[in-house]
Formats: sequence, structure tokens, C-alpha cells
Amino acid sequence: MTLQPILPAWLLVPVIVATAVLLGWRVLLERRRGTRLEVRRAVLVLLLCAAALRPGFPGGPGTAATADLNVFFVVDTTSSMVAEDYGNAAPRLDGVRQDMRAIAGEVPGARFSVITFDTTAHVRMPLSTDTSALETITSILEPQVTAYAKGSSITAAREVLAERLAAAREGHPERPRLVYYLGDGEQTSGKEPEPLKLEAGLVAGGAVLGYGTAGGGRMKENTGLESDDDSSYIQDSSGSDAVSVIDEGRLRDIAAQLGVPYVHRSAGASVSGMMQERGPGALERTAGNGGPGGRTELYWLFAAGAFGLGLAEAVVIIRQFRELRPAAKRHEAPHSADEKEAAR
Repeated sequence: MTLQPILPAWLLVPVIVATAVLLGWRVLLERRRGTRLEVRRAVLVLLLCAAALRPGFPGGPGTAATADLNVFFVVDTTSSMVAEDYGNAAPRLDGVRQDMRAIAGEVPGARFSVITFDTTAHVRMPLSTDTSALETITSILEPQVTAYAKGSSITAAREVLAERLAAAREGHPERPRLVYYLGDGEQTSGKEPEPLKLEAGLVAGGAVLGYGTAGGGRMKENTGLESDDDSSYIQDSSGSDAVSVIDEGRLRDIAAQLGVPYVHRSAGASVSGMMQERGPGALERTAGNGGPGGRTELYWLFAAGAFGLGLAEAVVIIRQFRELRPAAKRHEAPHSADEKEAAR
């Protein structure tokens, strides 16, 4: 049996302990008075506490488990990500956008975060179930302004990612954390990329997705203006159009550091097979009864018991209320007689 509390353990456990102590004290008082009313109320509260802990057994509908995932998209937004070698000479970022949307569709109800990096890393979206916000962030992904590009590292997001993963684990340790790194592996900072150095257990799954070809593609400048349709291509030191090529070796190194598979992405490729592929960090899902991706919830049993006791308590309160009304009338009758006697 496993527990998935509705609140962080550091908050829920003290509340349950304090409630148990208070109820124990009240029950002892009622036993001295010879009544069982407080016992029923104590059981009701304890049932609610048990339901809040969300006990359950592994196995069950796989799609239900996706709501307990934290998904981090780490997106390369350097100038090379607009190299025109994705599909029919489209920018690589087009493939990134398509895959982010497709992955989000495979894990409905999950919490998503978007981290982009070029010269530095930025949290574009903290963990949230707001898929509208995710769609907005995805649709407006753009490379950094070309004039500001000063060389970048493929692990520029390492510190931000480590902080966000650690915070997610501290807040909800029961939720697996998936990382999807989307980039081309091109290192332009002039030195070797620093290792990610993530703590063991921070990453439960995901994948490194590579974009681009060995032949490479030209890159249009990003001037920062609203329309860059007529922008010229970035030039190299010789004055010719610069060409960016994918570096799959470096992408595989990142995948090894994260403990997830590396997958080269091409236009039209589905993400379903990639996400179900067995391997480090693979996300297993089942469409039928039970499976490694699901969980059988038991909280409803405790909630149903609390509901039954709550109905019984409501009946007691209604009876007590009815008994109070005749008593009030009897109290008013002598008062009226006294008034009559005083009037005589």
C-alpha cells in the first residue's frame, strides 16, 4: 500500500497528530460522563484524516496516474534552433513546438513547467496544470535576438533545472518528475559544457530530443522586431551563410547525465512510441485494467464511512433541535401566568 496525501506531508502530519490528541482527550471526558457521542465524532474525523492520506495499491487505470506527474520542458532557444533543416526546410523550433504539444497531450492532467536557455536560463512557466498557459508559451517560443548572442552552453539551464526539480520534490515527493530536454546539442561558448550534476532520484523519466541534421541548415537573424520574414541569414566569419549542424554526441551525453533515452526527432514522427519505449525513464501507460502506470485508490472507502457517520450526526442534531422547541414553549407558559397574576 502507498500513500499520496492531498497536502504536503510536513503540513498534513502535524494536523493529524494534533487532531488525534485532541480527540483522545475528548473521548476520555465523554467516557467519564457515560456517553458515546464524542466517540462517533472522533471516528468521523479519523476517517476524514485517512481519506486525506489517499491510500492505495499499485495497479489500476494508467491514465489516472498521469495527473500525478511533474513535467519539465528544457528548451534550447539559441540562434541555431531556427536552422532550416527540420522537415521541409522548416526551423527546428517548429519541431520543438509540435513535440511539446504532443507530449502534453500524452499526459493529461500533469503539471508542466517550461525552462528556456540561450546565454542564460529563464523559467518561462512554473509548474502548473494550466494547459492554456503552456500553449501560449509554446506558440511564442523564439530564439534570442541575434545581436545579443555571445556563445552559449548546452547545459546553461543546469542550475535552474536543479533548483526547480529539488523544489518540486520537496513540495510533492510522491509525484514523479519527468524532464524533456529539446535542443540540437550545438556548443558555441568556446569551452566544454559543465556537467548537469543533478542529485540522484530527482529525475524519474523523460527524454532528450534532438533536432537538426548532419547536413545542417541556415539560420535567419532575429532582430527582435514583430516581423522577421525578410530577415537576412546569419553570416559566418568568412561572410557566407552560417550553417548549424546537430551534435548528437553531446545530446547523448546529456541523456546519460539525466538517465533518460536520447531520441532524434524528425517531422511527422509520433511521440507515443517514444514515451512508451522501454528504457531508462520510459513512461509506461495502460489503457485497460491495472498496470505499472496506474494505481487503485482506496480513499473513497474512508470518505464513504465519514459520509455515513456525518448523516447520523446530522440526525442527532435535528432531534436535539426539535426537543429544544417544546422546552422553549414550556418555559414561556409560566412566564405568561405570572404576568396575569401580577395584573390582578
